[in-house]
Parts: sequence; C-alpha cells; structure tokens
Amino acid sequence: MEEEKDKFDIESVTFMVEELRRSFAEGKTRSYEWRIAQIKLLLKLVDEHESDIIEGLSKDLSKPEFESFISEISLIKASCKLVLKELKHWMKPEKAKTSLTTSPSSAEIVSEPLGVVLIISAWNYPFLLSLDPVIGAIAAGNAVVLKPSEISPSTSTVLARLVSKYLDTTAIRVVEGAVYETTVLLEQRWDKIFYTGNGKVGRIVMAAAVKHLTPVVLELGGKSPVVIDSNVNLDVVAKRIITGKWGLNNGQACIAADYVITTKSFAPKVVDALKITLEKFYGKDPLQSKDLSRIVNSNHFARLTKLLDEDKVFDKIVHGGQQDEKCLYIAPTILLDVPQDSLIMNEEIFGPLLPIITVDKIEESFDLINSKSKPLAAYLFTKDKKLEKEFVKIISAGGLVINDIYLHITLPSIPFGGVGDSGMGSYHGKFSFNAFSHKKPVLYRSFAGEASARYPPYTPQKKRLLKALLNGGIISIILALIGWPRT
Repeated sequence: MEEEKDKFDIESVTFMVEELRRSFAEGKTRSYEWRIAQIKLLLKLVDEHESDIIEGLSKDLSKPEFESFISEISLIKASCKLVLKELKHWMKPEKAKTSLTTSPSSAEIVSEPLGVVLIISAWNYPFLLSLDPVIGAIAAGNAVVLKPSEISPSTSTVLARLVSKYLDTTAIRVVEGAVYETTVLLEQRWDKIFYTGNGKVGRIVMAAAVKHLTPVVLELGGKSPVVIDSNVNLDVVAKRIITGKWGLNNGQACIAADYVITTKSFAPKVVDALKITLEKFYGKDPLQSKDLSRIVNSNHFARLTKLLDEDKVFDKIVHGGQQDEKCLYIAPTILLDVPQDSLIMNEEIFGPLLPIITVDKIEESFDLINSKSKPLAAYLFTKDKKLEKEFVKIISAGGLVINDIYLHITLPSIPFGGVGDSGMGSYHGKFSFNAFSHKKPVLYRSFAGEASARYPPYTPQKKRLLKALLNGGIISIILALIGWPRT
C-alpha cells in the first residue's frame, strides 16, 4: 500500500494536471472536430466492449444484464448520440439584445470551455455516473480527469483500461484509487469539480474547492418521498413503485423511492398491492431472483441491517426482511408506520427497505416532506389535478414526477440535479454542456455613434439626457437633446 502511495503523490498528480493544461492551452480540446471525434470513440468503446462493461457491473453489484443495459449502457449511448446530433448547434454563440445606450452595437453569448475539470463518480451506477458527466465535459471542450469509485473496483478497472485505449490521453485521464488518491486529486487546482455521491463527502469536496474558488456541481441524494392518493390505479402504482425502488439497483439509487406516504385507510391496500406484485416480479423467495442486484459490500449490508434491527423498527416489518449475509442479499422489505425518530426515517436508506408512513389526510404529506431536507426527487400518484398542482407548487425537490418514478432522468430536455442538501448544479443533455462551459458575454461596437453625454464635463443637459435614456422614452430623449425644459 505504501509503495502504491509513493507512486501516486502530489508531484506526480501535479505533473499530470500540468500536462492536461498544456493540451488545453494549445487549443486541442476546443475544436468541434476533436470533441466529435472523442464522442465517436466513446460510443465505439461502448459498442465494442458491452460484454466487458456488463461483466464489471455484475462483479461489483451482481447487476442483472437487462438492468445494466437499460439503466447504464443505453443511457450512455443516448448521451453520445445526442451530442453528435446537437453539438454544432450548442456551440453556436447565442444572439443577445442590445439597447439604445450601446447603439450601434450587437451582442452575443459565447460558450467557452472552463479548462481542466475533475469528475468524481459514484459506485451505484459506476459506468453511467462516470461517463455521463465526462461526455458533457468533452462536448464543452475541456480536458478531463475521471476518478471512478473504488467501491465498484471491477467497473473502475474497465473504465481505466478502455478510456486509455480509445480516448486521447493527453486530454482525458482516469485515476483509480480510494480516499488517499481522491484527497491528493482535491489538492490540485481545477476549473470545475463534478462530484456524485453522498452529502458527507460532498462537503469535503466543497471545502477543498474553496481553496481555489473552484466551482462545483454536487449530485447528492436524500430521502425521496412517494405520495400515494387513494384515487389511483393501484396495480399500475405498485408496478411503478417496485420498478423505481427495487428495480433500481435494489434500492441503491439516489432517486429511488425512499419512503411512501399514504392515508391510514388506504395503507393496507397499498401494502397488499406491493406484496402481490413483488411476488409476481421476484418470486416467493426473492433472494433467489436473478433480477435483483445485491448489496454492494459488507459495510453497506451492516448499515442496512442496523436500520432494520432497531428496536422501534423491527416489529414494523410487514413484508420481506430475509437476509443472506454471505451473498450480500436483502429481500425487498416493507415496513408500516415506522416512527419518525427512527434511524430509517432520518438517514437516506439506499437499499431495499421501504417504510410506509400514514396520515389522516393526503394533504398532510406536504408538511411532512417539507419538514425534512429537500430531496433529490419527489413523486406523487394521483388523479386529482388540484392535488397535483399543489404538489408542484409546494414541494421543493431536485425534480418531481407525477404518476411514475425516476423517468425524468431519461429526458435530456430537462435538467437533472439537486437543491439544498440534495445537491447543486445540474446536467443531462445540453445542461451537461452548460455545466462545463462559461457563458462569456461579448459586446461589439463600431467607432460610430459617439455620445458626448457620457464624457466630462458633466452638465445639467447631459444629466437630463441620462435620465431620459434611463426612462426609455423617445420624446424625452429628443427634448433632452434640445435642452428642454429650460432651467
């Protein structure tokens, strides 16, 4: 271990970053042709090594092949294809309005790359959450260092091997490692840091960024609630909740349903519907199902079992709870009327446990959600348009979905990101391009159109003209120019 640390020190990292800065300063990454070439190569990487990627995800999380393709590989392919289609348009300067004050003139907003950026990824979707921001950074014309998560070592190794094989290593690098390597990387000056993970590490990243006034994007998490009204198609609701909870990496997802809120009278029907559909999806013994991911490691397994073993929680289990510590599996578990002061209701679960909280009236759910930190996502199932409007108006979250779970992340036309404790900044589609760009305003003027009023000596007439300009009235401006009213 010490020998490895000797190889990876401040000096070697500084040299690597300086090399990337030289590539950026030479303009290599700025051209449309370079950006498109790298995205094409990235798409080729995915096409030619899909089986390697799926194998890495299986080793790290026992992630089913279907889920690996749908939730990671296909989304990366879609991101690449969108860039190939839209990048030329994204790079065009945006025309901006000018005013009488600057006339004659024109103005535009130019998107320029920030420079050398650091992307620190998460373990739960280790392929998607590594490469999706990298795509945005390359599209925007930056040099990039990617630090995959050490908690998903097989995928990290696949990324390091394939990126160095396919992409331009003078501008795009992968650094593997754990806390030590991340700490060394954070000592460097970056032009932006993009971090996906938990709030605890997010604060460490932000503290490191402060030293160099580095802007950050923090993609964090939180307790994403699901509100279920009683006027719904419960069969559809159960399918969508199960897919958005256990179908998302067995609950190990930042936008997975963290807890459900429904009315006391409707809760038994919700529980029954979930039980029936869970058995349809995963069988009578879900620990034997090939369609559920395992818990990522023994530390997270222990953390989840601790949530379940708390005295005030254990007798609230109404379905599931089976565990296989050797294989790191926990069955889909439903809990009913868990106390608000329990650990499971005060920590992000990030696993296959789903508490159901009951209220007398569904509207009471809004106050309950707003009493907690702002979540990354919030979900509502209802046919009531008034309730829907109130939910959108009152609930503050990174993103909202009505009558489904998680699908908003598949839309490149809307931003994905957090608010408050769930993060800052956003990405996906053009928003990824924007996240790694500086929007540089440019004003163009000719040598014509000189106005003596802007120069000394300052006179009452010049002051009247200035006021007229501020008021924006043509008649006022003309009167000021002829010196009326007289003083």
